[in-house]
Amino acid sequence: MFYRETGQYKTTYAADMAVFPILQDRIALGLMLLAVAVGVPLFAMLFPATGNYFLQVIMIPFLIFALAAIGLNILTGYTGLMSLGSGAFMGVGAFACYKLTTIFPDVPIVIWVVVSGVFSCLVGVLFGLPSLRIKGFYLAVATLAAQFFLQWCFVRIPWLFNYNASGAIEVPERTLFGLAVTGANATPLARYFVVLAVVAGMTWVASNLIHGRIGRSWMAVRDMDIAAQLMGIQLLPAKLLAFAVSSFYCGVAGAMMVFFWYATGAEPEVFSIRQSFFVLSMIIIGGLGSLVGSFFGAALIYIMPIVLGAIANWSGAPISAATIEHLRVMLTGALIIFFLIVEPHGLARLWQIAKQKLRIWPFPY
Repeated sequence: MFYRETGQYKTTYAADMAVFPILQDRIALGLMLLAVAVGVPLFAMLFPATGNYFLQVIMIPFLIFALAAIGLNILTGYTGLMSLGSGAFMGVGAFACYKLTTIFPDVPIVIWVVVSGVFSCLVGVLFGLPSLRIKGFYLAVATLAAQFFLQWCFVRIPWLFNYNASGAIEVPERTLFGLAVTGANATPLARYFVVLAVVAGMTWVASNLIHGRIGRSWMAVRDMDIAAQLMGIQLLPAKLLAFAVSSFYCGVAGAMMVFFWYATGAEPEVFSIRQSFFVLSMIIIGGLGSLVGSFFGAALIYIMPIVLGAIANWSGAPISAATIEHLRVMLTGALIIFFLIVEPHGLARLWQIAKQKLRIWPFPY
């Protein structure tokens, strides 16, 4: 009864093509944004111990992984180009941001976080050039080669990590409007606001790209590239643009992962092939070709081991972190097989079905 579009008339083409054409969806989106922008920080301020843990351990990494999933979803879900190098592109953004902050320490860190995505974008375009000639399994192998090559660069080129003996990225303390947002003295609340602002803004940009001419060209290439070319879509610019945008989002996510999630620094192993498969599993389970699915997948895959550990502690039988990691890998594999067989479009499709059933309830679907 409360989720009906009866009486909501569209008088313009813009209203008919809106991303959220139903009033209830717009209200739900506003309430969700209000909850994450006001409710979560308020909870952290009222209950500092629990709130800071919730921000630093759950919300900040969840938003970062959701942004990385959006980047990979643009390439794989919307354009149909397989990539196994998202972890390496995240690393390019992280190392680029590290070099920029050390060379230009007076520039606000948020600017370099966004600019670091440009370097990842350029690298992504370079490794996306073979996409015009190869696709499917062979393109996946090409991006896998990019993953291994870039990972080798992160370890073997000392200039990238400023010749540190540890070979790791050291996070310096940087301030924004006089408030520390990176480094050991930065509060989780300050980091959370920066990450939330970047993720919300880039999600809005991605939504506009996907629902516009560029997004329609990507989906045409995904559905049948030969037919898209016959319709006048130039394959090379469309595919390279998808690689560029995808790598840009992954690079920004990688920079935020190091500078706003980790307190002091990160090893190059953070951006290994495991990270690429981690992000790939998010979009498979969350839903290919869906921005909402990117958030669903990031929430399920990342928060799942935390929930498993909490349940084990509440039950009085705590399990080690290594066991939880093994359980996460096993459950992730089982979920991927389940969704590929039962619902290939993932959690996003289940969410759409639930909303459709609610719109016509109590009548049969």
